[in-house]
Amino acid sequence: MSRSKKVKTILLSAGLTLGLSVFITANVYAYTPGTASYTAVGGDSLFKISRVFHTTVENLMNANSLKTTSLNIGKVLKVPGDTYTVQKGDSLYLIAQKYKMPLSEISRANNIYSDSLDIGQRLAVPVPGSGSIPANTQGKAEPSTPSVTPAPAPPAPVSTPVVAPVADSPATAPVSKPAQTAAYSAEDLDVLSRLIMAEAQGEPYQAKVAVGAVVMNRVQSGLFTDSVKGVVYQNINGYYQFTPVVNGWINKPANADSVNAAKDAFNGVDPTKGALWYYDDSTTNQFMLSKEVAVKIGVMVFAY
Repeated sequence: MSRSKKVKTILLSAGLTLGLSVFITANVYAYTPGTASYTAVGGDSLFKISRVFHTTVENLMNANSLKTTSLNIGKVLKVPGDTYTVQKGDSLYLIAQKYKMPLSEISRANNIYSDSLDIGQRLAVPVPGSGSIPANTQGKAEPSTPSVTPAPAPPAPVSTPVVAPVADSPATAPVSKPAQTAAYSAEDLDVLSRLIMAEAQGEPYQAKVAVGAVVMNRVQSGLFTDSVKGVVYQNINGYYQFTPVVNGWINKPANADSVNAAKDAFNGVDPTKGALWYYDDSTTNQFMLSKEVAVKIGVMVFAY
């Protein structure tokens, strides 16, 4: 595709070049109020889609004449919201600003996690309060098929800049543990410990726990896959979510601090109070910088 047909947007991957447009033309706010469309991807469910578009499972089933909650990959659904047509100079960041919504919300609504948009591309824009959807007049029922499940994740994540390995620092003040202990497997502990080691070696102990907490928050959010390994190795439209999966640092063994931090995260310790993202304080990634900061620990910033 020629350069003239590409519109730069914000990358989730810290390792890719940012291309945020610094201008917009006079005729950019091109949208069609009313019903939008959404194409189901691996790992989707009607419940997750209903959360994204501020509606209910029942409304989605009625509007699309679904007789079952089962969902096929590639199924196009009518959803409440606006349809926005990409114009020259647009980016997801600017479009999100126009609608006064988080960038992550419009990204999730369209499953766009790449570095470009096409002029004329139509985007679904969730609009709070627009939860009703006109009924499907074709009356075709969705075939009864197994629910969509994510494909096995390849051995290798990116939405966060990696912290370069340095000599590990002593743990800071201990993090208090909640009374309830979460169940986890030996594989879960190993994967999470290695991610923590790769991302936060040399950072305070609380930063290590916070990295683990972000993974657990993603598992529970309904916006990502629902397993620890699935989140760590998740690939969305060709982009891994964590840099250590790309550069191979995820394959290095974890030290005792990282293992203990992973156990704290499994046990519900969360210094970030719900963050889904993190980056280091040297980043210029506008996608990350647009997010609300939860806490900064060492050089690492955790955000909602």
